[in-house]
Amino acid sequence: MITKIKIGTRESKLAVWQANYAKTKLESLGIDCELVKIKSEGDVNQITPLYDFGVSGIFTKSLDQALLNNTIDIAVHSFKDVPINLASGLSIHCVFKRASPKDVLIFKEKNINFNKNLTIATSSIRRETQWKNKYPNHKIVSLRGNVGSRIKKLEKNNWDGAIFAKAGLDRLSIYPENKLILDWMIPSAAQGAIAIASRANENEFNNLLKSISCNSTFHCVSQERQFLKLMNGGCSVPISAFAKIEGDKLVFNASISTLDSKNMIRVEDRFDCNDLKAGEKMFKKILKNGGKKILQELKKENEKN
Repeated sequence: MITKIKIGTRESKLAVWQANYAKTKLESLGIDCELVKIKSEGDVNQITPLYDFGVSGIFTKSLDQALLNNTIDIAVHSFKDVPINLASGLSIHCVFKRASPKDVLIFKEKNINFNKNLTIATSSIRRETQWKNKYPNHKIVSLRGNVGSRIKKLEKNNWDGAIFAKAGLDRLSIYPENKLILDWMIPSAAQGAIAIASRANENEFNNLLKSISCNSTFHCVSQERQFLKLMNGGCSVPISAFAKIEGDKLVFNASISTLDSKNMIRVEDRFDCNDLKAGEKMFKKILKNGGKKILQELKKENEKN
């Protein structure tokens, strides 16, 4: 019987909030929990844009190692940061109910004029390409760091605004006066969801984690990640995927863009809410609608670099 769990987390305020959320869920089952804070490569280097690292798992690698070394029992992640291909020996059996998946623009001036040549900050290639596709005259600058440090950088620099995940702002109780929810922007796969990674061979732990997981969220994000896997996507590829359940249907939106933002393919479809191949069907649909050509262009760009 499990009586104590060591929970691994990154050191940022948001990561610790998420770990404490998992801790509360587990403690409600009568289990004693301890947080173990571990520094990640992505936290150490807060200058290089995410898509320039050239590797996946920059926020999860250190926690993966701690899991495999038995330093911790489970690791709590923002699911969107978790690589599609997990480290060998690890698995995910718990995803909590998803918070808002939306992106938010925080801007300085009370009344922002999008017709002007604005400067917007983000380190996400997905956000950058969608923004430049909609506002081709705007300038994008790189912005790394945790939520608090990014807000401070926005205040100090001569930028007009910066893009954040709404879930992160909500979890930290940050409610900026000047903000705009970007309903038109398709989120990253699994954005807004918290996942728990564990060792694949520990059945007792994994059955426990399954008992506190949200099945509908797990299903939606699994289909998003399946789509992303088939698209061969990661931090360096401008791909979006978002699925939600409406009644008896799974509503799926996805997009892919060229790096210059000039060509973007957006697709939407509806499937049975329990369809286990929705991600695969969306992959085939986006290829048929022009995504294949963009994927080929992105592959050539990656080979150059």
